[in-house]
Amino acid sequence: MAQGEWHCGVQCIMLFFTFFQSLVERGSAVTIELKNDLQLQGTLQSVDQFLNIKLSNVNVVDPDKYPHLLSVKNCFIRGSVVRYVHLPAPEVDTMQLQDACRREAKAQQG
Repeated sequence: MAQGEWHCGVQCIMLFFTFFQSLVERGSAVTIELKNDLQLQGTLQSVDQFLNIKLSNVNVVDPDKYPHLLSVKNCFIRGSVVRYVHLPAPEVDTMQLQDACRREAKAQQG
């Protein structure tokens, strides 16, 4: 691992999984940006340990570019094709995430 490079281990993935599970429980609305530049908005229905995502009430952010997706109302998104998950600011407990990241970094240092 190069100096300054950060590696996300199993504990880090579980941190994100647990965080997304809490968003599912609240029925949070999110925007998912895929690696092919497609952006979908919807309500989180489920997230698994691979960060695969199920959305309901799906809307395409750029309907002119993707008119064939206008009829999609529910979808499954493979975690490996997700570039970003945009979250509403009130949904994010930054203190909790910072504390968890500090614990992860400390555990990696030994």
